Amino acid sequence: MFERIKHLVKKEFIQVLRNKRLRFFLVAPPVIQLMLFGYVVSLDVRNVSMALYDLDKSRESRELVRRMESSGYFTVKYLPESTNEIRDLLDRGKVTCAMQINSGFSKDLRRKIPADIQIIFDGTDSNTAIVAMGYINRIVSKYSLDLTGETVKSGLSKIDFRTRAWYNPELKSRNYFVPGVMASIILLTCLSLTSTAIVREREIGTMEQLMVTPIKPFELILGKTIPFAIVGFLDMVLVLIVGVLWFRIPIKGSIPLLALGTAAYLLPALGIGLFISTVAKTQQQAMMLMNLFNNPAMMLSGFTFPIENMPLFFQYLTYLTPLRYFIIIIRGIFLKGNGFGILWPQILALVIFGVIVITISAMRFKKRLG
Repeated sequence: MFERIKHLVKKEFIQVLRNKRLRFFLVAPPVIQLMLFGYVVSLDVRNVSMALYDLDKSRESRELVRRMESSGYFTVKYLPESTNEIRDLLDRGKVTCAMQINSGFSKDLRRKIPADIQIIFDGTDSNTAIVAMGYINRIVSKYSLDLTGETVKSGLSKIDFRTRAWYNPELKSRNYFVPGVMASIILLTCLSLTSTAIVREREIGTMEQLMVTPIKPFELILGKTIPFAIVGFLDMVLVLIVGVLWFRIPIKGSIPLLALGTAAYLLPALGIGLFISTVAKTQQQAMMLMNLFNNPAMMLSGFTFPIENMPLFFQYLTYLTPLRYFIIIIRGIFLKGNGFGILWPQILALVIFGVIVITISAMRFKKRLG
C-alpha cells in the first residue's frame, strides 16, 4: 500500500512542478495576497479630516490643537469662521469632525473649573466616528492631566481611572487581521489545488491509467492529499515569514504548536477540496463550487465579523467551516501566546472534521469514468 501511495505522490509532484504557471501560482499569490490584505484590511483610523473653530485663540487652545495634529489621528484642514460654515463642511463631507473651542477656554483652565469643548462628528461612517471619539477622549484627558499634574482633573471624583489593553497594547488592527489573512490564504490555496485534482485526471485522460492499477480509493485520496499538504505547509511558512518580518506581527506563542495546528487545519481544508473534486464533473464546476464554499466560509469564520453578533442559526453554521477553528488557534498563538492546554479543543475539532470529510471523499470516489 505504502509503495503505491509513494508512487502516486511522486506522480502528483511531477505533474504539479512541471507546470511553470502552476509553480508560479503556488508561491506568488499567497505572498501577493498577504501583502495586499496586510496593508488594506485595517480598522485603524488615521488622518481624520477636522475643521477647527477656535474662539479662544489662546496658548492653551493652540497646544490642544497641536496635540491633536501631532497624534497622527487628526488633520486640521479647515478653519471655519462660524457654526454655519461648520455645518456646510460636514454636509458636503469635506471633514469628518469639527472642533469648537469656546472663548474663555484658557481662563476656565486657569481657574481650574471645567472648560467646554464641542466636537461634532459625521456619524454616517459610524466606525470611524466611534474610533475617532475614543482618540479625542484620550488626547483631551492626557492634556487635562498634564495641566493639573494630578490624577483627577475635575476634583469631582476620587477615582483614578486607568485602562490597559492586553495582548495588543497598541490596539493595532493589523496585528488582529494579518493572522486571519494567513489562515484564509492557506484555505484558499488548499481548496484551489485539491478541488480540481480528480476532475483534472478525468479531463486529461489519465484516469484510465489509474483504473488499471491496483490502487484503492482511499490510497488514491491519500496520494492526492499528501503532496498538497506539503505545499500547504510551505505556503504557511512563506506567509509566516512575511507576516513576522515584513509586517512585524509579534508571535508570542509556540512555533511547534502552530505547526501542529496547521497540520490539523490542512486535513479538513484538503478534504473539502477533494470532496468538491469528487462532486464536480469539470474543472470549471470545481472552481465554482470552491467559490461557493470559500466565500461563506470567510463570512462565517469570525475573520471580520464577530460570531457572537450573528443570528443563532448562522452561529451554528460557523461550526461547519474549518477557518473558524484555525483563526482562534493562530490568533491565540500570535497575540496571546496560548498553549496546547487552551487550544486543544480547536485542534481536536479540526482533526475530527478532517478525518470525516476525507473519509467521505474516499467513499464517494469511484474508480470509473464519468
